[in-house]
Amino acid sequence: DLGSISTTVPKSMANSLWDTRAISYSGCAAQIFSFFFFISAEYYLLTVMAYDRYVAICRPLHYGTLMGSTACVKMAAVAWVSGFLHALLHTANTFSIPLCQGNTVDQFFCEIPQILKLSCSDSYLGEVGLLVVSVCLSFGCFIFIVLSYMQIFTAVLRIPSEQGWHKAFSMCLPHLAVVSLFISTGFFAYLKPPSISSPALDLVVAVLYSVV
Repeated sequence: DLGSISTTVPKSMANSLWDTRAISYSGCAAQIFSFFFFISAEYYLLTVMAYDRYVAICRPLHYGTLMGSTACVKMAAVAWVSGFLHALLHTANTFSIPLCQGNTVDQFFCEIPQILKLSCSDSYLGEVGLLVVSVCLSFGCFIFIVLSYMQIFTAVLRIPSEQGWHKAFSMCLPHLAVVSLFISTGFFAYLKPPSISSPALDLVVAVLYSVV
């Protein structure tokens, strides 16, 4: 969270204070790489957290075995390495596309959908295909999270005490709220059709998934 916010917000605030909207080409590439790296890693970590909550509530006697320090290190490593490769692939692909529509990005940070609007007519199709593959992988993680929570809520409803309910829900609902906001706005930002795109809507959605 701190990484993704630090990638976009300070530059935006600096531009505001000095009344400029400029960013260098290399700065834009670095911003896209860093932002994708952090949000991808965050999404994979949120998926791991859903699994952690599933094991804690549905299989508590096996928690020490399934979520031991070695397992946690391996899952964290996979999340960070996957985020790095994801960011590298998208950054390299995006900045290999020739831009024919100027160099004005209509957003408070360098966002891939806004850069694709500046590309030549057919040259952006490769990155669009890559984004679709990424969204499919993200959707797979989302389905895993949903299935985990279905199992969790089924188990919680069988808990006889109100105190048990409160403990389980207080552990799960904040995570579920973050996942819901992050996924819904992120999917909308990258999959919405151009016909419903507007600068104000794009800005609000970007703030929700990248800052809030």
